[in-house]
Amino acid sequence: MQQLLSSLTKPSLPFAVAKVCISAGCITFASTVSAADESLWDIPLEELSQIRVVSIASGTETPLDKAAAVTSVISAEDIAAMGATDLDQVLETVPGLHVNHSDQGFSPKYVFRGITSSNNAQALLLINGIPTTTMMYGNRGNAWGGMPVKAIERIEVIRGPGSALYGADAYSGVINITTKGPQSIDDQTVGGRLGSNDTRGGWLESGHQVGDLGLSMVLEYQTTDGWDDTIERDAQTSFDETFNTSASLAPGPVNTEMDQLDARFEMGTEQWTLRAGVQDRSNLGTGPGLAQALDPKGQYSSRRVNLDYSYRWPDLTEGLDVETRVSYFNITQEPENDIVLYPPGAFDGDFPDGLIGSPGYKENQIRLDLSAVYRGLKNHRIHTGFGTLWADLYEVTERKNFNPDFSPKGSVVDVSDDPDEVWMPEEDRTNYYMFVQDEWKLAQNWQLVSGVRFDDYSDFGSTINPRAALIWATTDTITTKLLYGRAFRAPSLNELYVSNNPVFTGNDELDAETIDTYEIGVSHQVTPRALYALNLFYYEIDDLINAVPISGLIATEYRNAGQRTGHGGELELAYQVSDDLSLKANYAYQTAKDERTGQPVGDAPNHQIYARADWSVSPHWLFSSQVNWVGEQKRTAADQREPVPDSTTVDMTLRTQGLWQGLDLSLSVKNIFNEDVRDPSPFAEPTPPIPNDFPMPGRRLVGELYYSF
Repeated sequence: MQQLLSSLTKPSLPFAVAKVCISAGCITFASTVSAADESLWDIPLEELSQIRVVSIASGTETPLDKAAAVTSVISAEDIAAMGATDLDQVLETVPGLHVNHSDQGFSPKYVFRGITSSNNAQALLLINGIPTTTMMYGNRGNAWGGMPVKAIERIEVIRGPGSALYGADAYSGVINITTKGPQSIDDQTVGGRLGSNDTRGGWLESGHQVGDLGLSMVLEYQTTDGWDDTIERDAQTSFDETFNTSASLAPGPVNTEMDQLDARFEMGTEQWTLRAGVQDRSNLGTGPGLAQALDPKGQYSSRRVNLDYSYRWPDLTEGLDVETRVSYFNITQEPENDIVLYPPGAFDGDFPDGLIGSPGYKENQIRLDLSAVYRGLKNHRIHTGFGTLWADLYEVTERKNFNPDFSPKGSVVDVSDDPDEVWMPEEDRTNYYMFVQDEWKLAQNWQLVSGVRFDDYSDFGSTINPRAALIWATTDTITTKLLYGRAFRAPSLNELYVSNNPVFTGNDELDAETIDTYEIGVSHQVTPRALYALNLFYYEIDDLINAVPISGLIATEYRNAGQRTGHGGELELAYQVSDDLSLKANYAYQTAKDERTGQPVGDAPNHQIYARADWSVSPHWLFSSQVNWVGEQKRTAADQREPVPDSTTVDMTLRTQGLWQGLDLSLSVKNIFNEDVRDPSPFAEPTPPIPNDFPMPGRRLVGELYYSF
């Protein structure tokens, strides 16, 4: 990357490599490759092995400067430099993406560009290209329990719509996690971890090559008591004041204990791949309580089992590549004990043992996909595919001591087999889809990516989602993108069918939420060591699904009752100060308005700033420090509380590389100044159940020791 810009029309390759890495938010300096005077527009993908490419933007591997979306790529090396141990810690560093937490067990909400809701169904999470979405809630599940990072090879993030390729819920953003396989695990590694809050864990990585067959396995285990920060007032506090009782357990600590077990196995050749995985969560605490009344003993278990098989026919005929994939996904969410929604003595003594409601469910998903890429037309690459999804909600269970009208039963009763009592009927869903996309190189420095996808659902109808991206290599040092995309969010089964719930009722007349997004992006390689990227966006949301107050016994019904507009931008900077020191930073701004009330949309920061410095102190010692500032978070229009205050957290990580005969270590301090970080709690009339918001972890120390052989 030391070469100066060529005076020719085509940029030198080392310079172009750096430009590639910034254009979609990569902010990483790549290695120099040969053929220094060739343009990236002419280099085939097979010669780009040392240049970072992205596949999430167009479905095929593409250099980042040609990516048909605003995209970030995070490598395993980036994750190690951050000292991250969980996916949420990594995603918080992406510009325009903020990780908030919900009232349901503090499950994470991935808030892209201020677009959020109670269950955060507007963000799609993929693992190896396969959705992890539960049809029940439309999110990763309310007992998600986090995701450790040792099995992650890379993370690709789209900020903006992705339904033209990925279908439902690729709405405000898409996150694709690629797990480590035989190609990325060169040896065997065993490691252990100790940390604050009685956190203990370990992991094993193993990879083998037997002829043409590659085998890999990653095992991770962690147990933690979780952080125990205090809730000053909870939902029961207000009831105590109304009924002159003293049942509330507040002030008291949040319930965030958890045991995690993750196992991933992969085997395959150049033509086929078989993957299997288990994400098991047990002793999972209920956070602030499922009804936002403290429940210090409530625990859930959750298990996700995945199995997928892919087969590829490269050059089936001249210029035609074909791939088929079948996948199975099973999700369970089950209470380990009786979940206490409100504590003993609640509601003027009507529930001496507490209001108990323990819902659970299981879900099966089977997907079949067939896709093809055709390169037989000059200057075109056509990507097309079709597939189907079948999802089945089964074994819906519930134990409770109250009737649908909230009157006491007198004891805890299993109502799982009573359709007039159980919280949710057992339903299924079928989805058929097809898409086509054309990547057209109009000229030496122009490319147009256009496509459309059609989805048909058995329960709410069909939807069509187009996209278009015009990418222009404006000069040797500048790349410009003009982007448009439409996306949809499918109503969850909970929103369609939930019943026998004293708070919510479903609505089987719901339509899909839609969003239209317009973007412009510019990246500029100022010098071989300094670069920046700027993108601006505007979006319009229709048919937003909200819980609307209704008359009668049940308080609210889900309806397509919202319209929003929003705009903002993201700025990313990178500067390679020297061979041993690099600096990265980003700034994000967003604002959104409810078009029906004219009021700003709250529960998300309008401003965010992130910065990181990576320093090679010596050949074997690496030091990284990062700062994350999250601006104040305004409330919704009906919520008269002061905004959630801004917060600044500082993390530091010291790690080794090749320290001694395969032995290495890492030491991280998170939130080193013990900042009081709060996530917004939801509002409900007449007062919010937890008025002082949700406390997030304070200062934590994490140490890791690992050995490779």
